[in-house]
Amino acid sequence: MQPLSLAISPCPNDTFVFHALVHGLVPDAPPVKVTYADVDVTNNAAERGVYDLVKVSYAALPWLLGRYDLLPAGGALGRGCGPLVLVRDPAATPALAGRRVAVPGDRTTAYLLMRLWAADGPPAKVVIVPFHEIMAAVAAGRYDAGLVIHEARFTFERYGLHALADLGDWWETQTGLPIPLGAILAKRGAVDPCEATGWIRDSVRMAWADPDATQEYVLAHAAEMEPRVASQHIELYVNGFTKDLGDTGYAAVEELLRRAADAGLTPPVDRPLRLVNR
Repeated sequence: MQPLSLAISPCPNDTFVFHALVHGLVPDAPPVKVTYADVDVTNNAAERGVYDLVKVSYAALPWLLGRYDLLPAGGALGRGCGPLVLVRDPAATPALAGRRVAVPGDRTTAYLLMRLWAADGPPAKVVIVPFHEIMAAVAAGRYDAGLVIHEARFTFERYGLHALADLGDWWETQTGLPIPLGAILAKRGAVDPCEATGWIRDSVRMAWADPDATQEYVLAHAAEMEPRVASQHIELYVNGFTKDLGDTGYAAVEELLRRAADAGLTPPVDRPLRLVNR
């Protein structure tokens, strides 16, 4: 069978979810050739149609759905897992208006949420910085604030930083919906989206059934992340929505994209998000 190209992040939630698929353990699934990259990289690569299966930000969907289908499994969506806006001193930096802010990508869900949250007082300058460098850069004073994602929720206090805002809490208070972060897309014409959904769901089920089997692979791609933080990361970002977005998950995605389009931050989405036969 011809290998499928897959691009995911090296973060523990992605490697946990895709362990079985990547290692050829999912029955009837094709072999997979994997690329590991930050989501800002995969967002841009997906716009060029580089990969058959790809992890992207939900905020990037308006630019990608002409070429890809959104899969209802494998992504990151949940409660209590939103991005954080970090500063050294909340008293000195009580808002972002006029400030210099580091963000992990211009089409990330985190950045879109920050733009919605700070609409009445946007920063003076936004700089794209790899997410793993943001906390150290803010702590060193190179930026007034930093927008962080992933395991930074568990480690930011080590840098002497404070959370000015939890954008997940803000979103949930505003909408009552979970926060849509990362999506899995299937390239139209390259892979059947319903088959791909089945492979990913099997991979998730296998990881849940034997999480110890994934540990070596997860930690090998988690840089210097300690096992405890990697486990916290997986527990937070791999949940029931990872197996199936369901009505609530789709409602969250649709609300995010509607608000973004209404604010003029993204193009409107003019096609249904749900697969017909999933």
